[in-house]
Amino acid sequence: MTDRILIIEDNAQNMYLMKFLLGKSGFDVVGADNGRSGIEMALTLRPAIVLLDIQLPGMDGYAVAAELRRHPELAHVPIVAVTSYAMAGDRESIMAAGATGYIEKPINPDTFVEEVGCYLHAAENRGE
Repeated sequence: MTDRILIIEDNAQNMYLMKFLLGKSGFDVVGADNGRSGIEMALTLRPAIVLLDIQLPGMDGYAVAAELRRHPELAHVPIVAVTSYAMAGDRESIMAAGATGYIEKPINPDTFVEEVGCYLHAAENRGE
């Protein structure tokens, strides 16, 4: 498996866990610890999927998702919010900002890779 995954996450422990789980499953995983560098990496690396924290310093995940969606070359890339925002309306706000899906934190190590894989396969099935 050679799908490149970009994780935009400012918490080092969360980043480590996601990179470990995905890397162990054969994914090529890169990370950015803030929104601005995540956008630059997405434009340069053209990942198969972006895993995006919402609570980021400087530029929050809502703004990052909206900015990523402004670039036609990234329009087909799934953006999955990986966040602890779980209040009523949070999911809808994240989706309205441009996210494709939502995985709630804390992530479940037993199901996380499979959840990410579902978003990747859905994009592949759409021919993206």
